[in-house]
Amino acid sequence: MKIKVLFALSFLVFSGVVVAQTAIDSSGTILIGGIKQYVSVKSKDNTKPLLLFLHGGPGNSVIHYAEKFTNKLQEHFIVVQWDQRESGKTLTLNKSPEPLQVSLFQIDTKALIDSLLKRFNQPKLYLVGHSWGTVPGFYIAKNHPHLLHAYIPICPMVNQLDSERIILELMKEQAKKTKNSDALAELVSIAIPFENGEQLYYHRKWVLHYMGSKAKITQQQVQAWASTWLAVFNEASKDNLLKSTPVLHCPIYFFVGRKDYQTNSTLTEKYFQSLTAPKKELFWFERSAHSLPTTEPALMQRIIIEKILPATR
Repeated sequence: MKIKVLFALSFLVFSGVVVAQTAIDSSGTILIGGIKQYVSVKSKDNTKPLLLFLHGGPGNSVIHYAEKFTNKLQEHFIVVQWDQRESGKTLTLNKSPEPLQVSLFQIDTKALIDSLLKRFNQPKLYLVGHSWGTVPGFYIAKNHPHLLHAYIPICPMVNQLDSERIILELMKEQAKKTKNSDALAELVSIAIPFENGEQLYYHRKWVLHYMGSKAKITQQQVQAWASTWLAVFNEASKDNLLKSTPVLHCPIYFFVGRKDYQTNSTLTEKYFQSLTAPKKELFWFERSAHSLPTTEPALMQRIIIEKILPATR
């Protein structure tokens, strides 16, 4: 394990216990689920509470650009980034020996949380999940609420099959209205849940178009992603939280992009209103679609620091 300590009278050994107040900038591997999994830890002060970020995708490591949306959080938390199995540096280290299933990521997440709490000698942590990351995140919030100060789902997968259907129908209507025959021909070929990478590509291609996004994707990129991830994504998409998770026993704070059609913001608001929890709040991000952490990183961090942290101490 490679460790860099910025201000040190003493230093952190990841498998040991923090013994003095110091900054942390460390990275290395932890054995989780029988494989090496890559973790990055950053903080200005190792006595601060833990905050674990669960990246989206699935398969979308964010460690290489996480500084953009965690630089302020590092002053108030020990911020942990993790490359989930088959993602980022974890994939470089080793492939998953087991077929990818939602339960595998849920078990991995619980094991990582247990390891972090033990090694930093803390009873609870703050859990943040973005998009796909909210799938294992809600599992922890539902089944292990005692481990969380709070759960912060960002652009969550609440009822993803309905989300995909809603935007698909809206796009078809728009294509008919504008007489876009190319769009309509591709959109009518899509089944929900997606049957293959081609259908997913057509769906995401026109979502980006109708949202006015400048982001570009290729069919080759989407097909490559689908060969690894489509089955587990479809498995996760079947869960309707309004039915499966009507009650949580930890504080929960939703961060929602007003323009998010990929994980439909209307469905998230509906779930928020129906959910029973000891504390709950929904924060709208008016300029954001699905990529909220990189679209409004300053606001995202400010809400966590100024509103959620004081409310959950």
